[in-house]
Amino acid sequence: MRIGHVHLKVADLDRSLAFYRDALGFQLQGRIGDQAAFLSADGDYHHHIGLNTFESAGGPRPALGTTGLYHVALVYPTREDLARAANGVSEHISHGSDHGVSEAVYLSDPDGNGIELYWDRPLHEWPRTPEGGLALVNLPLDVDALLSAA
Repeated sequence: MRIGHVHLKVADLDRSLAFYRDALGFQLQGRIGDQAAFLSADGDYHHHIGLNTFESAGGPRPALGTTGLYHVALVYPTREDLARAANGVSEHISHGSDHGVSEAVYLSDPDGNGIELYWDRPLHEWPRTPEGGLALVNLPLDVDALLSAA
């Protein structure tokens, strides 16, 4: 099994399309008027992210303290690729984290949907417990140092 795509409810399709296409670099694959747009990370897939206004046109951001999607995570092949992507959205970044296995920055799209941009360290660098399990951590990441790696 693999995850095929994420479909997000948005208030303004053009605003969200500009963010995912222009700021994050997704490619528009198709659109249904002012109701839906479908974007891919590359031109070889119909869509990784769907955006729609079916039930949300003009709607408010999700309220804090409610359930729903925490974030969508987008993985980059190298630290340099992550740094380039993060530079394009640096004004939106709220914080960064070092998870031991990965480095990540966090931001929100124009509708308040959480986004994690990250890269995985090579498997042989992953921290392990004495028993061999993953020793995941949540340490602060120096975002400025990451951005300078672009």
